[in-house]
Amino acid sequence: MVRLPLTPEEVERGQRLGALLRRARGDRSMLLTALDAGVSPETLRKIESGRIATPAFPTIAAIADVLGLSLDAVWSEINHSDEGAGLSGSGRDTVERLAS
Repeated sequence: MVRLPLTPEEVERGQRLGALLRRARGDRSMLLTALDAGVSPETLRKIESGRIATPAFPTIAAIADVLGLSLDAVWSEINHSDEGAGLSGSGRDTVERLAS
C-alpha cells in the first residue's frame, strides 16, 4: 500500500495532538504513560514530537484514556484551527486517516 504524503493541515494537526498529549501528561513519566497505554515509549515520544502526525486511532484512544482525556475533547482541540478545511461534515475522512 502506498501512503500519500501528508497535507500541511495533517502535519499541523499532528503537532497540535502532540502538544495536547504533552500538556495532559504533565510531570507524569513518558515511560509509565506509554506502558499504561500499551504503546512503546518511542511511539509516544514520536507522537508527542509530531513525528507521527497521523497515529492509529486505537493508539490515541489508549493514550487519551490513560491521561483522562475524552476523545471528543482531543478531537475538538486538535481541529480547532482547521476552520473546516479538508473536513467532511462528520469528520469521517480525517478519522479514517488517523486509523490508518
